[in-house]
Amino acid sequence: MNLQRRMILGASAALPLAAMLEGCASTPALSASGSVVDAAYSGPAGAVVEGKAYYKSIQAALDAAPSNAAQAWRIFVRNGRYYEKLDITKPNIQLIGESREKTILTYDAYSGLAKPGGGNWGTFGCATLIVHASDFHAENLTIENGFDYPSNDAKDAKDPTRTNDPQAVALMTDTGADRSLFVNVKITGHQDTLFTNVGRSLFRKSYVSGNVDFIFGAGQSVFEECEIVTRPRSKPGVNPVGYVTAPSTQLSDKYGLVFIRCKLLKENDKLPDESSPLGRPWHPTKSFPDGRYADPNAVGSSVFIECFMDAHITTDGWAAMSGTQKSGPDKTWFKPEDSRFFEYKSSGPGAKTGSKRRQLSDAQAADYTVAKLLGDWKP
Repeated sequence: MNLQRRMILGASAALPLAAMLEGCASTPALSASGSVVDAAYSGPAGAVVEGKAYYKSIQAALDAAPSNAAQAWRIFVRNGRYYEKLDITKPNIQLIGESREKTILTYDAYSGLAKPGGGNWGTFGCATLIVHASDFHAENLTIENGFDYPSNDAKDAKDPTRTNDPQAVALMTDTGADRSLFVNVKITGHQDTLFTNVGRSLFRKSYVSGNVDFIFGAGQSVFEECEIVTRPRSKPGVNPVGYVTAPSTQLSDKYGLVFIRCKLLKENDKLPDESSPLGRPWHPTKSFPDGRYADPNAVGSSVFIECFMDAHITTDGWAAMSGTQKSGPDKTWFKPEDSRFFEYKSSGPGAKTGSKRRQLSDAQAADYTVAKLLGDWKP
């Protein structure tokens, strides 16, 4: 290493980029576009090393990216923990990590946490990473919400330090997002881990963990050969411990959350059998000309195609969920049988049969191919 490069890299013991990406078959080849993020980097922001601009934070690299790139702008992120809250507002951004387990983007905001400038973050604002632009791609990294949900969950209801708004999103796709691709990505949290609110998303060979409604929203999202891992609760006696999905798919959308050849697993043996339904119907409260109440058009869709299900999945498979009533103080209850909840050829100890576990026919299941689900998008 020459003296100039050593001074720029500072304490970084970075591998060459080619070595960093070796063995990542689905990772795009290096190109002239893009930059490198290294938590150990101590040189000036944007200094060019071997043809790539270097940064210490992901945010700095995003700030320097083109505002409207016509082709993919690749930001290669080396191993490290990056405590950052990010908002992707530029199209065609790619975050490519050095390794899934050691390249970690983390933040610890939760719904009830006060945010700078007043108010609380809320479920719609607390995510570690929010995608607000088209054609975002993440690969070989972890996206985590590090809020200490277990400690809060274990507190007495009268404890003044306990929050009643513990929703803590790791990843969210929101207004402006479409064609979001996640490959070999680990997405971790507890309640409300993954919020696919708008647009089409594809999760391929990835890992999602949580407990309460941990995959939810109105977006059209395909999970292909993913591990969907339910985590236990620290509060004793909670049954069910949570729900795998809580879709709010609009009735006008044919598809919602679709799981193809996925594995629904327990994080550990602390999770009881028969403790986690596949999902419940979420009807978000919205404002209408005649009042504010649960959206009647949010007829959620969760479909599991040829998935393995461990013993934590309940016999009935699905559960009801309450929503804001149009008038009066009481809640409206939405039943799973009134939603678009289906399975096809489930296997494993949690793959029970019965009238409450509605099955697709072969002909119906043929409509749930990745190509049909994603339409004109060919990732």
